[in-house]
Amino acid sequence: MERPGDDGGESGESDDLLSELLKPLRLTGVFDSRWHVNAPWAIEGDAEQSCAVLHYIVEGGCWISGEGQTPLELNVGDLAVFPTGTAHRLSDRPDRQGMPLRAVLPERQPGTSGEIRIEGSGPESRLLCAGLHYDASAATGLYKALPWALVLDGPQVAAEPLLRDTLRLLAAPDRPVGPGDRLITLRAFEMALVLALRPLLRQLADNPAALPVLRHPGISRAMVIIATRFAEPWTIESLAREVGMSRSAFTAAFRTLVGVAPARHLTGRRMQEAARLLRETTVAQSAVPQRVGYQSSVGFHLAFRKWFGTTPGEYRIAAGPA
Repeated sequence: MERPGDDGGESGESDDLLSELLKPLRLTGVFDSRWHVNAPWAIEGDAEQSCAVLHYIVEGGCWISGEGQTPLELNVGDLAVFPTGTAHRLSDRPDRQGMPLRAVLPERQPGTSGEIRIEGSGPESRLLCAGLHYDASAATGLYKALPWALVLDGPQVAAEPLLRDTLRLLAAPDRPVGPGDRLITLRAFEMALVLALRPLLRQLADNPAALPVLRHPGISRAMVIIATRFAEPWTIESLAREVGMSRSAFTAAFRTLVGVAPARHLTGRRMQEAARLLRETTVAQSAVPQRVGYQSSVGFHLAFRKWFGTTPGEYRIAAGPA
């Protein structure tokens, strides 16, 4: 678990890489809930697939803990983000065993809201909690390698006025409702997630143990190249040369730091962009292969079908009008 200090900012390739990591994040649905709890209380959250989890302390405080992790206390104004939805417990004190979240909120469908009330004789806390479902195909290896939990304390949240005001609006009991409310809520949480991750990720660049790839100049540069120049005719040899490494050293270091082979990461970035073009634009399907680095339409078609389990044409139809 990481609790960054004051945001000192980064420049150069680390910033470029972090920017590219944030770009693809696009939520597909949100379930949010408001918690009104009085001690004693404890709730166990399951692991969530393709889902980031957010907890914002509106009043009071709580502890968050997870398997093999050091418990961390949260106070009013603090924001905790679980980028990959790791299972965790929230409680009024770290050693308390809790009830499963599914027991108090059995239905948590994206696009809906819920409420938890626990009456006790102890201090009261109020929380805004949300499960932020994202497109799994857009989650890069670097994103999946983020620490299980990241925290911005109250002063850090206050230093980001847009984030602070967005969280306060989302946490308000009289949050405006009306036409388009579901879409507005989705995009507001999406903005809150990106606004929170931006200072958190910049701080991780100062902590090699948290994201070692950001401190490896060759692999970090390769990640930026793949993120921004994926349409070029790269091979593993040419990528290694571009970053000043031998093929064998480059492949080994990339797999260790990123978690996948460089060829698969490159394919994933190309497929991510291809899916975006098919889903969000009117670019002709025949023009997509070259736009994402494929000289052969047949090769692109086979790669796309293997990656997504469907053809590019079927994917575009299912996505609906751009």
